[in-house]
Amino acid sequence: MRRFDLPPLDQLEAFEAAARHGSFTRAADELALTQSAVSRQIAALEAHYGAPLFRRLHRALRLTDEGERLQRTVREVLQQLHQTSLELRGEQRAKTVVVTTTAGFAGLWLIPRLQHFTATRPDVDVRISATNTLAQLDRDGIDIAVRYTTQEAAAAEGVRLFGEVVLPVCSPRLARDRARPLRQPADLRHHCLLEMDMGPGLQPLEWSSWLRAMQVEGLKPASLLHFSQYDQMIQAAIAGQGVALGRLPLIGGLIAQRKLVAPLPKSVASPRSYYLFQSEASRRKPEVREFLAWLQAEAAAPA
Repeated sequence: MRRFDLPPLDQLEAFEAAARHGSFTRAADELALTQSAVSRQIAALEAHYGAPLFRRLHRALRLTDEGERLQRTVREVLQQLHQTSLELRGEQRAKTVVVTTTAGFAGLWLIPRLQHFTATRPDVDVRISATNTLAQLDRDGIDIAVRYTTQEAAAAEGVRLFGEVVLPVCSPRLARDRARPLRQPADLRHHCLLEMDMGPGLQPLEWSSWLRAMQVEGLKPASLLHFSQYDQMIQAAIAGQGVALGRLPLIGGLIAQRKLVAPLPKSVASPRSYYLFQSEASRRKPEVREFLAWLQAEAAAPA
């Protein structure tokens, strides 16, 4: 036994159009049918309900009481079906990858490369949350996190993307300053050093560690400028405001473009690396798997 005693949907669509236009002919034009086809559908609908739905007047249609009652219901139900269809189709089309990472990684490494992914997958909406706050991936609806941390802290959940080394970088103009040459680490005493302040959960990039490795511990620079965001510090270095500790490979592109140079090409390996973390919910999303594979391929590509 049928659960719902309903006429065919095409008959209801024909009725709704005819009731709205007050004409079988205009309803037929809207539905791309003939006038006789619409008339037959209305007749079948009237037979289904056992009651006339229209009064056929000379060059006009008028709804009967039964027709007006049916029109109110059909109009509401068809509109709800239409809206639900739009939403379902939209959900099927919408493919998103939500990434959280630091502003430095996002601005200096990820975003300059992102067009390589979006060119091949324009249907995927990549959303980047650049923050130093550690998010709870599943709770916050995030698919992927790229975090700068130690192997011990990453544990088994993290997949290593790449490590890094740090070395002094500055603008080409500053490197050419004959009054303050940069030939050896001790020459940094004549320059302003750009330094990152410690943020929550982040290892600071302190000059003291690099200077200790170069055996010039205790060096006093001409001045210091402190920053809370790594990409801001690098922009200051590009502008010639001082010498920064550059992270490779984050700033590899800027060095290749000669926006930055490494006057003292003596690097120190960082104890931290960049690790990928994935939420449980995102493991069912093929677009996230593709984005992860692309990230790893980009990280493995020659600088």
